[in-house]
Amino acid sequence: MLGGEFLTKSAAGTLRLAKRFGRSLKGAEVVFLIGELGAGKTVFAKGIAAGLGLRKVRDVCSPTFTLLNVYKGRVPIYHLDLYRLGGREEIRDLGFEDYIGEGVILVEWGEKIDFPLPAVRVTIRIESGGRRRITIDPGIRKGDSGRRRMNSL
Repeated sequence: MLGGEFLTKSAAGTLRLAKRFGRSLKGAEVVFLIGELGAGKTVFAKGIAAGLGLRKVRDVCSPTFTLLNVYKGRVPIYHLDLYRLGGREEIRDLGFEDYIGEGVILVEWGEKIDFPLPAVRVTIRIESGGRRRITIDPGIRKGDSGRRRMNSL
């Protein structure tokens, strides 16, 4: 799985990185998309969907009001947005745990999940000039030194 620290210079660069990341997914992962408003979480979700074989990537939009969008790639893609949700009870009421193992689950504002859930963490930080610093942390594995490389796209 693709992991590390990356610097993208445009939305197109973020999309390319996310597409490459999406291609590396096996099909049953949970991915937390973390970053401030406007950081590019939905752009990253579009790229993942493209990497998972979704043809109409323009259909991918933030499910802020619908809470869950489902797309069909080479595996099902479940796209959630927790922005409007408060605490643990509202998040638990979504019932998205039922989808774990059934496809790739993308969770915008994934840091709001305060219960144990193994997930890949994609953190997007806005830098000067519109660049994005993107850290993809697939989780600490036995023997992983925790070091990350820096790549530029």
